[in-house]
Amino acid sequence: MSEKVKTICLTPRLEGPGVPAAVGGMVSFQAKLADGLEKRGIGVSYDLQAPCDALLVIGGTRDLKGLRQARKRGIPITQRLNGMNWIHRRRRTGLKHFLRSEYGNLILSTIRSRLATRIVYQSEFARGWWERVYGKTGVPYRVIYNGVDLAQYTPEGPAELPQDRQRLLLVEGTLGGGYELGLETAVKLAEGLQAEAGLSIELMIAGKIAPELADAWKRRTSVALNFAGLVPRSQIPTLDRSAHLLYAADINAACPNSVIEALACGLPVLSFDTGALPELVTGDAGRVVAYGGDPWKLDLPDMPRLAAGAVEILAGQERFRKGARQRAEEAFGLDSMVEAYLDVLLG
Repeated sequence: MSEKVKTICLTPRLEGPGVPAAVGGMVSFQAKLADGLEKRGIGVSYDLQAPCDALLVIGGTRDLKGLRQARKRGIPITQRLNGMNWIHRRRRTGLKHFLRSEYGNLILSTIRSRLATRIVYQSEFARGWWERVYGKTGVPYRVIYNGVDLAQYTPEGPAELPQDRQRLLLVEGTLGGGYELGLETAVKLAEGLQAEAGLSIELMIAGKIAPELADAWKRRTSVALNFAGLVPRSQIPTLDRSAHLLYAADINAACPNSVIEALACGLPVLSFDTGALPELVTGDAGRVVAYGGDPWKLDLPDMPRLAAGAVEILAGQERFRKGARQRAEEAFGLDSMVEAYLDVLLG
């Protein structure tokens, strides 16, 4: 008699038939995890009402009733937690965005404190942040970094790396709602490198941005800005290989996929030492520099120090590109991530 196939429910469904297009790392994570599970003979479901052996909540879901019913049926519930919304409390982002952000935090914290039987944090930084704000939960937890397919995201492959200028890359899901702050800093960095270091700079920006905002930025700077828009996941490796460094602009990021994907493609990463970046970018994988103020208060950052880090990376491309790939191979393989989740969900 054959052994019953194990099934894991992933909720909420972030991409697929009847699901509106979504932006963000959670979409990529769910697709990669589902593919990895299915390759290991594990069934994948997206229906909270269907029978399953374990349930993974990717961030949060408004279907708290469905989670309660699943828990009553004895199904273990693991919650995967990134960071939480906070920019809206420091910058004016509009009432609608403020309320949506607060509601999102409420959903996440409710699942974490009342419904989850296990928790996966995406970084030690994320774990410390949640425990500092909402306290410890008393349920088992584990830190699992995001992973990437090292055979797909690789330094080898098509790319158009410019030879007459240095290309800085900024990758964000959405540049708006307070998160245009990263674009502002990236432009200042590019301007400083061009004016003070005498470098020819192009800033390529990948992400969703309103056309009027993109046009406004082009008018206010002399730096060449290249807005690539939303780039399909399949084209990210080519995009990463076409730049000289990735500027990870998100302040207090929990575990940005853009950083891990860049490292796998041999693209060095530059950032301030906020969030999980000091955990992710080590050695010659890039440069993580001191912010120079309080990032939680959005103090003005130390731009000269950031520029010095960029100059070092640009001057040592061979060493840093090799270091970036080496770091990805050490810590961010997709197979290792899938196995770690399997251990938590079914172990």
